[in-house]
Amino acid sequence: MDFQIALILGQDGITNGAIYALLALALVLVFAVTRVIFIPQGEFVAFGALTLAALQLPRAPDVAWWLLAPGTLWLLLGAGVAVVALELVASLGKGARLRIVPLLGWNLAYPLALVALVLTSEPATWPLLAQVVLALAVVAPMGPMLYRLAYQPLAEATVLVLLIVSVAVHLALVGLGLLFFGAEGSRTPAFSEASFSFGDVVVNGQTLWVVAASLALIVGLYLFFGRSLYGKALRATAINRTGARLMGISTT
Repeated sequence: MDFQIALILGQDGITNGAIYALLALALVLVFAVTRVIFIPQGEFVAFGALTLAALQLPRAPDVAWWLLAPGTLWLLLGAGVAVVALELVASLGKGARLRIVPLLGWNLAYPLALVALVLTSEPATWPLLAQVVLALAVVAPMGPMLYRLAYQPLAEATVLVLLIVSVAVHLALVGLGLLFFGAEGSRTPAFSEASFSFGDVVVNGQTLWVVAASLALIVGLYLFFGRSLYGKALRATAINRTGARLMGISTT
């Protein structure tokens, strides 16, 4: 192996290492706070990339209207409907008052607004950054909805039970991913086609994007958990769930 190949492999290692560092950080944070070994985390990463690829596809004129939107968008809407139904049933059983406006706004109005946006516009003609934001807007809210549907009812269960639920959710999302996107691979354009030369080392713009985004997210998480009230509540839950409850912090 000559020096040039070693530099190329090192650059790839740094890029992949930054991505895996984010995945590891997310896995540890979720487990520390909720005791859930979040196996379906990979599906969220894949769904984000595949949703972006689906948004970039040009529309065929003879396709049914419900096929114009990515499958993850319909999954988001279905999960929102399920959350609303579950909350209504839970409130009726406990006789508790329900904050209906935030519930319907986040779980129904928000997915319906995204559906309307995608069906009435041409996301394939948007700039890449706008497409990325839309893909994140579709996939990211699935996390809280999935937690409410699959994990919150079992919040006091053992870690083993939560692990079994994670495996079940993982298998379900894998099947849905194959249904929505098929088994074929997809590609998206790079964020930057630029390249920079530092002597004999050539660094492409995509690598800089990945490393910069990873560092920004790590710093953002550090500030969130260290400076914000909500982040401190999550840290307290991770350190001592019983103590957090005694201080009035919800651990579910």
